Amino acid sequence: MSGRDPIVEEAAAAADLMRSLSVGGPGIVVGEMIGLMNEGRTALVLFSGQEGTAGVPARSVVDLHASHIGSQVVLVFEGGAVGKPIIMGLLRTGDSWPLGGRPGQVEADVDGERLIVSAREQLVLRCGKASITLTKAGKVVIQGTYMLSRSTGVNLIKGGAVQIN
Repeated sequence: MSGRDPIVEEAAAAADLMRSLSVGGPGIVVGEMIGLMNEGRTALVLFSGQEGTAGVPARSVVDLHASHIGSQVVLVFEGGAVGKPIIMGLLRTGDSWPLGGRPGQVEADVDGERLIVSAREQLVLRCGKASITLTKAGKVVIQGTYMLSRSTGVNLIKGGAVQIN
């Protein structure tokens, strides 16, 4: 151990990493995140100096979500290679979303014991021809080609009115 402050050690290590990533290349560049692919695991970015006009797949050191599409990102390049961008972070700006409105957000709360998914207007869980729809007004619609309700205890059906067929 060198006896230096751990924060100073971390900063020095980060500076060494930045130097190793951008040796002989464009260094640090501001680009734009234009999409996500591979089920959200890979970001697509555009930046000046890139080869071609298509989005370039980029790795990231920060969590990225669909709401970040259109945001400016800080890029470094592995080994200085323009074709190997790494997103180091997002730039905070007030007008970073290029479309008329941001996409709706779905919130998920996971604590290891339960999963809560919330939406403002409507939540749909769909698999093939089966679906469960929950609406803001409290309506629950279950649709499918075959439905089964089983219980080892009491199976209750309650409502202000119950209609069968």
